[in-house]
Amino acid sequence: MTKILALLKKHYPEACSTLKHKSPFTLLISTILSAQTTDKAVNLVTPVLFERFPDAEAFAKARLPSIERIIRRIGLYRSKAKSIKNCCKMIVEEFDGEVPRTMEELTRLPGVGRKTANCVLGNAFGINVGITVDTHVGRLSRRLGLTEAKDPVGVEHDLMKIVPNRDWTIISHLLIAHGRAVCPSRNPKCDHCFLSKLCPKIGV
Repeated sequence: MTKILALLKKHYPEACSTLKHKSPFTLLISTILSAQTTDKAVNLVTPVLFERFPDAEAFAKARLPSIERIIRRIGLYRSKAKSIKNCCKMIVEEFDGEVPRTMEELTRLPGVGRKTANCVLGNAFGINVGITVDTHVGRLSRRLGLTEAKDPVGVEHDLMKIVPNRDWTIISHLLIAHGRAVCPSRNPKCDHCFLSKLCPKIGV
């Protein structure tokens, strides 16, 4: 894993979250919106969304149709609007309007699971308590032989055993970048891959 990590860092030195955000709060809302849709789609609606609703209190007081109208081009927009409103209501009532900084507190929020909590903790606060596992991370981890787990939590636990704690946030961005640039689900570019000699090419 040490060699794989070093090569990924060398080839993707700018790897970072592709969700545009200016604060822990905007990252939290953007991450909730990103479930089962692309970061690009989320980035198209969030400028208007955050101009209209700049903080948790504004979302908590908003009428659901007002949120839905702005995010309607995003998949599952009705349920996401409800989750965001309820999430913000809890943030206002229980956390003084501030995004909490622990896994336990974040995962109590409506619409927030372990994946979203890891994303916010690592990228907004620099707190590495776990690894964000999306479809790209899970797929590449299995292809590289880093895990045999099928579920995100199993993948996360396997990666946590072999990736240094300081790299728990960046490893997700590195694997996502590699998945998009070189190793898509179908027709991976193995002949041009700098990890080819280290990769067992599982499933290819």
